[in-house]
Amino acid sequence: MEIILHRYALQLRHTFTIAHDSRNVQNTLIVELKDEQISGYGEATENPYYGVTFEIMEVALHKIKDKIQNYELKNPKDFWEFVKPDLADIPFAQCALDGAANDLYGKKIGKPLYEIWNLNPKNIPLTNYTIGIDSIEKMIFKMKETPWNLYKIKLGTPHDLEIIKELRKHSTAKFRVDANCAWGVEETIKNSEELAKLNVEFIEQPMKANDWEGMKEVYKHSALPLIADESCIVESDVLCCAGFFHGINIKLTKCGGLTPAHRMIDQARKLGLQVMMGCMTESLVGISAIAHIAARLDYVDMDGAMLIKEQIAEGVNITPDGVIFPKTNGAGIRLFS
Repeated sequence: MEIILHRYALQLRHTFTIAHDSRNVQNTLIVELKDEQISGYGEATENPYYGVTFEIMEVALHKIKDKIQNYELKNPKDFWEFVKPDLADIPFAQCALDGAANDLYGKKIGKPLYEIWNLNPKNIPLTNYTIGIDSIEKMIFKMKETPWNLYKIKLGTPHDLEIIKELRKHSTAKFRVDANCAWGVEETIKNSEELAKLNVEFIEQPMKANDWEGMKEVYKHSALPLIADESCIVESDVLCCAGFFHGINIKLTKCGGLTPAHRMIDQARKLGLQVMMGCMTESLVGISAIAHIAARLDYVDMDGAMLIKEQIAEGVNITPDGVIFPKTNGAGIRLFS
């Protein structure tokens, strides 16, 4: 197989701000695996919070170029294990490679990924649409610009409850909130009580990722379900979240791709945890991968491609009524030239 790397700078529709980051451009790496005339595509974004850059991913992937070139793809799971020793410390790069392998495999055998995994697209939960931190006026504008039945509101400001109260005046949609590690114990418990009155579904990662003692207290007293994000990065973190969170949010880039994500879902189910999958403002390359596994989830956040100005690929279509899959195989991705 030939491996080809593509760099893109995705221009965002609006400045995207969360508790620890703000950006207008999202850099992303597309990995192409080509076998004769068939290409599969996977994606991983740059991420300063996790120290991930183009250069780090590209160096790691170039080192195994020859190893990949001589590999015959028969099963994406086996391929994931094959490259794991070389990419164990760079899961973002392994995610992009794993996505490309799955897309290529599906195209080669002539089946979409959801069919290979025996999943029913009718069971896919509605994705939320994310509203980043901004002035209340601009957050209201973003909601009106994109009418949706479910919004995720980014919080982590001195006036978080005021934000939700004001947004609630302009929408009857269900809300989710994501504090991105910004709150403390008492603040989280108090906010949960107020947010529950405002038709908020759950709270995502209210406190610092390593504050397990604090989360234990919050878990006992929260009026809303709690979903781990920064506290649940890789497979070994799933067990740690039981008894501290009600569910986990899996990010393909952070865990290393679709292959380990399946295992994380299996483990979470055994522990009685709910499962969400989120995105990192990817293009339709990464979003399409999420869509194919989404029927296994309770909640999904795959609005990343909706937040960028121009698409770089063709894939799934996310609508207020659900996901429309292209009539193609694999993840259904075609990269624009």
